[in-house]
Amino acid sequence: MTPTTSTTATALAFDRQDLPNETLLHLYQHLLRPRLIEEKMLILLRQGKVSKWFSGIGQEAISVGSTLALDADEYILPLHRNLGVFTGREVPLGRLFAQWQGKRLGFTKGRDRSFHFGTNEYHIVGMISHLGPQLAVAGGIALADLLDKKPKVTVTYSGDGGASEGDFHEALNVAAVWQLPVIFIIENNGYGLSTPSNEQFRFKSFVDKGPAYGMEAVQVDGNNILEVYTTIKRLAEDMRENPRPVLVEALTFRMRGHEEASGTKYVPQSLMEEWAAKDPVENYEKWLLAEGILTETAKHGIREKIKAAIEAGLQEADAAPMPTADIAEEIADMYAPLVLGAQSLVLGSDGPKNQAPSTNNQAPTREIRFIDAIQEGLKQSMERYPELVLMGQDIADYGGVFKITEGCVAEFGKARVRNTPLCESAIVGIGLGLSIKRKKAMVEMQFADFVTCGFNQIVNNLAKSHYRWGQNADVVVRMPTGAGSAAGPFHSQSNEAWFTHVPGLKVVYPSNPHDAKGLLCAAFEDPNPVLYFEHKMLYRSLSGPVPEAYYTTPIGQAALAAEGDELSIITYGMGVRWALQVCQDLGVSADILDLRTLLPWDEEAVRRTVAKNGRVIILHEDTMTGGIGGEIAAWIGEHCFEHLDAPVRRVASLDTAIPFAPPLEAAFLPQQRLREQVQALRSY
Repeated sequence: MTPTTSTTATALAFDRQDLPNETLLHLYQHLLRPRLIEEKMLILLRQGKVSKWFSGIGQEAISVGSTLALDADEYILPLHRNLGVFTGREVPLGRLFAQWQGKRLGFTKGRDRSFHFGTNEYHIVGMISHLGPQLAVAGGIALADLLDKKPKVTVTYSGDGGASEGDFHEALNVAAVWQLPVIFIIENNGYGLSTPSNEQFRFKSFVDKGPAYGMEAVQVDGNNILEVYTTIKRLAEDMRENPRPVLVEALTFRMRGHEEASGTKYVPQSLMEEWAAKDPVENYEKWLLAEGILTETAKHGIREKIKAAIEAGLQEADAAPMPTADIAEEIADMYAPLVLGAQSLVLGSDGPKNQAPSTNNQAPTREIRFIDAIQEGLKQSMERYPELVLMGQDIADYGGVFKITEGCVAEFGKARVRNTPLCESAIVGIGLGLSIKRKKAMVEMQFADFVTCGFNQIVNNLAKSHYRWGQNADVVVRMPTGAGSAAGPFHSQSNEAWFTHVPGLKVVYPSNPHDAKGLLCAAFEDPNPVLYFEHKMLYRSLSGPVPEAYYTTPIGQAALAAEGDELSIITYGMGVRWALQVCQDLGVSADILDLRTLLPWDEEAVRRTVAKNGRVIILHEDTMTGGIGGEIAAWIGEHCFEHLDAPVRRVASLDTAIPFAPPLEAAFLPQQRLREQVQALRSY
């Protein structure tokens, strides 16, 4: 009888447990495939046919064993060195190689390289270069499965170096608090590029981290395919019945450079020799031969079959043309197309002038506050979209610090209205994970100032996802913004311009209750990431007519808040209120154009008002330098110069941080400068 455990002539101890020969050989074939592909790619790299390569030689057992241990429809989020995930999921080699060559046949139309892509067809979500953000995305996928009561697990990987990032902590912490069924595999290969572990962290083992988060932690020999496979399979089976996160530390070693150009000169030769003796492919192959499970003839046949498949895949990729740039397609693909539902309405009769025609002008309206309009849009969207999940600090029973989500738990339950830890980056990433499973997410930043903690996820993950691999990010980020309450430098910033520079995002900023509700509903309807700025000082100070029924205010369309023939003030948010007041006080007849959307902003509406009046002020609460007013002024100078009767003037807050003391804050804000500039332009 064949023993279950053997160390026959190998440096690794293989325990077959009750695995049949068929499974053992299946694992062998999948373990061998990425090794042979890599050996071929290293040749092509030297020939200049591949631009860059991150080698996983020596680490194949981790990705292969964990991938084959899962169900085919369970998501995996790999890193640079997880080729075995893609081959384990039977991704066609021709497409895979074309991806590495930047061909349109690949998965990103030539827009990204190597493993920087995802494919829902194969349930893989590729990495971005910042490494850590994908851990939270895995949590979002797992949360979607929990909400849908699907017994599934999600696997994601981190290197030992990447585990130093804040995203690692945030993702594990949220997964533990919410008991998300995620297996976090840490590939501990001893180095973060050239930096050894003793310069990365002080603990001895990553399994020490698990209990600190309140989760189980397991260590495996990452070079032992059977140990990885059986451990992940056992954990996955149990987690499907008892959802929870588990940390798995896989001990391994990278036998080549971080990427080929970096080499391995920084690694002691003795260490290279020690781990070379533990090669996962050679040891497993030797054990299979010794146990009589694999024959030399079968070994040769398997190798030749894989090599033939590699050559066929390369021929297919080589024959595929390089992409031809189509500017219209490039721009269009930054955003997922908006498909309006049959019930979507645009009710414009009670909002600003020049809004889109209403489909129901008789819809009953009533006067409500700005804050109530936001809350109503939120609740009606929750009713309209059962897949919508709200997340944010203190938003559940407490109702949020501004009480906008008050009552939402009673109506929709804690599964959909979720308090979060102070983990802005993780929560935004979870929003993307929910989108991958066709859900919608709202993330509330307690103050717009705090969005910096989730900035990377927004500008590098959410914004680029659709352009890179066709995955929309159906996430709305709500942000209370603006000064006027003597809250100082960290609770008062107007930071909308940070995001208007980022293709793939949409940025909206309502100035009145009608648009506060309509733009929020439109943001939820839109499949793209939308940043929704709401000025805190308007919450309870401004009321206006708002339709009772659900409706949307079109994103990307400006509106006239007032009409006049002396000059034009182009503004948004609180700027609209200031402009209305100043013009009333001075008796000025002005167009006050409320942009409402800052990305994409309404160029034609700007063109119309400039052509009409020829004198223009661009006003915003944001600081002057780098504000969106500079972009609009430049556009007017380029496209509307012949209509101008005076230089375009910009009015904004001071180029300083926002001070605390009320007299200093008043000097910082632009109201008095607006008054002066209106008078000056009027008499120019």
